[in-house]
Amino acid sequence: MLFGGRLVYDTSWASYEETRYALTLRTMAATLPRLMGMAVRLSWQAGRRATAAVAVAEIGRGVAQAVGLLGVNSLLAVLLGPGSLDGRLRESLPVVLLVAVAAAVGALCSAASIRFTGPLEPRVERLAREMYLERAYRVEMAAMEDEEFHRLLQSAQFGADSARRMVGHCVAVISGLLSLVAAAGVLTVLHPVLLPMLAVMVVPSAWASLTVARRRYRSFHRWLQHVRASSMLSQLLTDTDAAAEVRVHGAGPFILEHFRGMSRAAEEEQTRLARLAARTGLLASALTGLITLATYLLLGALLWTGAMALAGAGAAVMAIRTGTGALDGLIRRVNYLHEESMHVADLNRLLKESADRQIPVGGRQLPARVREIRLEDVTFAYPGCEETPVLREVGLAIPLGGVVALVGENGSGKSTLVKLLCGLYAPQRGRILWDGVDAADADRQAVFERFAVVAQDHFRWPMTARVNVAISDTSAPLCERRLAEAAEHAGVDFVDELPRRWDTLLSRTFKGGHQLSGGQWQRLGIARARYRDGEILVVDEPTAALDAKAEERVFRQIRQLADAGQTIVLITHRMASVRHADLVHVLHEGRLIESGPPAELLTRPGGHFRELYELQAAAFGREQRPSGDGTPNGIPPQQDGASRG
Repeated sequence: MLFGGRLVYDTSWASYEETRYALTLRTMAATLPRLMGMAVRLSWQAGRRATAAVAVAEIGRGVAQAVGLLGVNSLLAVLLGPGSLDGRLRESLPVVLLVAVAAAVGALCSAASIRFTGPLEPRVERLAREMYLERAYRVEMAAMEDEEFHRLLQSAQFGADSARRMVGHCVAVISGLLSLVAAAGVLTVLHPVLLPMLAVMVVPSAWASLTVARRRYRSFHRWLQHVRASSMLSQLLTDTDAAAEVRVHGAGPFILEHFRGMSRAAEEEQTRLARLAARTGLLASALTGLITLATYLLLGALLWTGAMALAGAGAAVMAIRTGTGALDGLIRRVNYLHEESMHVADLNRLLKESADRQIPVGGRQLPARVREIRLEDVTFAYPGCEETPVLREVGLAIPLGGVVALVGENGSGKSTLVKLLCGLYAPQRGRILWDGVDAADADRQAVFERFAVVAQDHFRWPMTARVNVAISDTSAPLCERRLAEAAEHAGVDFVDELPRRWDTLLSRTFKGGHQLSGGQWQRLGIARARYRDGEILVVDEPTAALDAKAEERVFRQIRQLADAGQTIVLITHRMASVRHADLVHVLHEGRLIESGPPAELLTRPGGHFRELYELQAAAFGREQRPSGDGTPNGIPPQQDGASRG
């Protein structure tokens, strides 16, 4: 009901995802070197010295553990051997000292490993997150609106946390491998037949861990959108912008009820996973118990037949316990490592796929002084809506140095046309020419730099008032003079009334935050565009939240900017606003149907622009009729191709 369809995905169609789910003991062993290599590469990029220190410390701990086990075997052999008790105790002292030194060395190595792993993990997370964010903000707008790519973008954001955890799991895997090698070496020395029993003993728990991991990861991907939507509902109940409607319209119980239902559905999924995990774990424990019993029966048989001494049996018990614990921990850590690697693989996949979707760097330079921007047969449709283009074979010219208005009903394609003009999208067909230079071949950053935008719903940055203005041009240090000029231009006269003036935080999300009115935000948006001072100013319904006096001031300033040489592209569906324009392009259902000066368009009998104007004028009770010269009352005739308002 809320989101137009199911948010739980059936991922069985995606063969690559099913391949990632199909983790077995064999594939785990085969992929372990790759996973270890991935974690080591991330760690090496984050800190070479720390990575090397951790490696040395873990190797030292493994060697110390092996020496300790062999020392215990020697100690038992001495204590259980022939001779007097005093003699056996004196003979055991060097071995005891060796075991103590090995334990101390192992403890020091463990501490060193923890010491260097601690700062290494956050560095890895920071690097991975920076790579993610850098790719995310550089992709084309079309990629951001592509459903599959956006879903990958959502999943890949967990890759940074997983990269951090992979470092810790990798260290634990190295430690487990070295402990296992030490235990296996001791068992091989004592009796080779015990070694395969050690391996078989952990097979059930390994199978259980991998099975649970597959289910958990599959569930994560299927329920990702559902969880995000549920979280969004909870935020709406505390959102400042939604607070008024939540209360006045009584939407709180409605939202809460849907949140409760979605949460219960997610709880049922977790209950299902827990039930399956418990069943799988119980079966694995039963199998492990049987194999452990068989191992100790074998050890008893070796003692009974004299194939192993009593001291060797004691050492073997310790080695089996150490090796079993190491192998069981190793399986679990490798399972965790593989599970985290799937999220890191999503991040790597994003980095790879986003490379083809990045905004191109470089290209042809635009002319220093452009006379005209021309659209030739431009057709455009948003991703996933190719069958219903928003713009159809649009051809028009935007001469630089005046006010050009784009008018039409809502949904006629005005804002989309400007997005193409600014370089945010590329047309599926047709060209956009800057004095003959095709925008498709031009340096996109140079195209962006030519524009400043005053949007009707401009983004409200949850930062200070100062940053909300200056963020439009971060290529240079913040300039107080430019800030003051932009504020004066936009009529931002309320800053002195704010608690901390320009340093006031404009967000209730944080302590000390302050909220502006809609009109104040609109003025701040105008100041933001003025601060940027682009060659072309795009103004999209700039006065929607302003009072009549402020609206008149804005349009007077627009005319002054155009007279000073700046190009203004005005987007509006209010016909009275275009009296300041030099040229009007009328769009209807994605097509250009009329172009010309406003006074000329108003004199065209049956024209769409004139029809829209008269409809809006009639709404105010002053229906416009052509005067003697054919111009509706109140609209001055065009002179020299320009209306000066």
